[in-house]
Amino acid sequence: MSIKVTRKQTVFSGDPKRVITRFFMPSPESRIISILQKVKDMPAHAATLVLNQTLRDFSGRHRNVSRIFRKHFGRARQLLRNPGFDMLQLPENKQLLIGAYFTAEYSIESAAFFNPSMVEDPDQSGLRIGQKRVILSFRATGEGHVSSIVFRGGVLDEHNNLEVIPTARLVEEADMVVDRKYKKEALVLEVKEKKLDNLSTRNIIEKLNEEFDYYELHEAIDKELKNSQLPDEEKRILGKVRSLSDTSYEITFSLDTGISDRVIFPLTSDEQNGIEDARFVRFTGDDGLVSYYATYTAYNGKDIMPRLIQTRDFYKFNIIPIHGKNVHNKGIALFPRKIRGKYAMLARMDGVNNYVMYSEDMNVWGEDTHLIQQPTYPWEFIQVGNCGSPIATLQGWLVITHGVGTMRRYCLGAMLLDLEHPEKVIGALSEPLMVPSEQEREGYVPNVVYSCGSLLNGDELVIPYAMSDTCSSYATVSMDELMQLLLPVHVRPKGKRHSKGHILLVDDETVSLEVLAHYLKQQGYEVDMAPDGIVALMKIDKIKFDLIISDVAMPNFDGYQLLAYLSSNASKIPVILLTGSVNLNDQEKGLNLGAAAYLQKPVDKVLLLELVTRILKEVKAGALK
Repeated sequence: MSIKVTRKQTVFSGDPKRVITRFFMPSPESRIISILQKVKDMPAHAATLVLNQTLRDFSGRHRNVSRIFRKHFGRARQLLRNPGFDMLQLPENKQLLIGAYFTAEYSIESAAFFNPSMVEDPDQSGLRIGQKRVILSFRATGEGHVSSIVFRGGVLDEHNNLEVIPTARLVEEADMVVDRKYKKEALVLEVKEKKLDNLSTRNIIEKLNEEFDYYELHEAIDKELKNSQLPDEEKRILGKVRSLSDTSYEITFSLDTGISDRVIFPLTSDEQNGIEDARFVRFTGDDGLVSYYATYTAYNGKDIMPRLIQTRDFYKFNIIPIHGKNVHNKGIALFPRKIRGKYAMLARMDGVNNYVMYSEDMNVWGEDTHLIQQPTYPWEFIQVGNCGSPIATLQGWLVITHGVGTMRRYCLGAMLLDLEHPEKVIGALSEPLMVPSEQEREGYVPNVVYSCGSLLNGDELVIPYAMSDTCSSYATVSMDELMQLLLPVHVRPKGKRHSKGHILLVDDETVSLEVLAHYLKQQGYEVDMAPDGIVALMKIDKIKFDLIISDVAMPNFDGYQLLAYLSSNASKIPVILLTGSVNLNDQEKGLNLGAAAYLQKPVDKVLLLELVTRILKEVKAGALK
């Protein structure tokens, strides 16, 4: 790899002790009624003893566990059609005890802790120069691989070392607010997308105002259901329309919770199997106000649906569906500001390639889509995608990408997009920025590094990343080094002399590659680099080089094979071979294959420069065939 990536030692792992409560409903209904009857028949003193013991055992693990029992009692009462007695007539201790029997703990982080994103904390007060307070989001999974969004907080110092705020013992689920307003236009779109458009749904929508609330929709549906002539299929569809109101909701957390105390857990049927891969971004509106958005994938066990989270303080969150056929795939990421008056988003609408989309409405995305990247190199032949929202730099929008290659290995890459026309690609890495190391490749899904959003701090890019869908860490990269690889040669400081020639350096030894590249650039040459012969072939196919300098001993495709390939394809690009071997037969083999020259390692830079100058001069004069 031709750019230094500094992997930090911090590892984020799930904590199985962090638990929430879930409503637990055993089946069949006869079993439930049996439980209720047993509690009803318990002596009052015995019920109090069991309840008190339960409260002692679990009150230290949850905030206000008695409130949870009361809520779950109410939910059980609503779901049971005929329990055989009036549950509300039971004394409070038995109501709470019933709630306890219909409650179970769920360890939200017990299975995996991965796919992180990092954003600047809204509160940057009380910091020293060079420090930045950050919020990291993670996809946490527990039993049954149900995913939720959890958070960690920390402070980056001037060297981008992260001091992580210790996590609290208690975790809090959000309270769901249902009295929010909905737009008729959005409901119409969702009804059509879900193929629920029929006479009954049109009757309901017609009766609604342009803005309506949760209760108004449910009242309109109830009135339509009173029509006894409705066939069962129509009633089933109306039930699905009723559930659409759950796809847009608001949640709030108590102000006395820390950032790590909060978990966004699936609350609605369309996301009951998981909230996946939130890509958070700090968004600045036209009015200068800052909000935080995150795109995520809602999963119900069968279908995936795109959703958008909006917050300003990470206490109150609005969850909104995203409409449009081109967003119905995983991996969409919002740009941090409007572009030319429109919202912009990265997408992978076909599951393979990267696109930029534009829309005047953040929730509705139409046909204004532009293909910007296709799988080009072997490490990404299966598919490419984004690893979070674009990052604004002076040179353009920096996008961390991912590519999937052989053995379904996920690597990170990068590309640079034009600031005002991001459908124009300025440059992209031809080789991975990060590849799973030996320590990172083992896990629930092997051979994966993945990120959902990076951050600039100082002169470095901070990349939080997941390791094989198991745990997470973060790494840093020099922005200067990254931009040198992404910016084309013609984008250079004013007054810099023109290139003397375009050279491709091929070597699997990173240090040797970078040393020679730096030296040749100082001498006025334009230099591209490749870590092996395969990447070299990909570059040769796309770029016109004046000279190739290649090591002989390399994995995958060595220097001899590269030279033989060029000769068989009648290439006129001269090749200088480098080797650590002193065997004259090896040198003769290279020269017989058509090498213009042969140099031993360690390379004498003066001799190399003389060879490069002479060979390129001969090429220009037409003397070298």
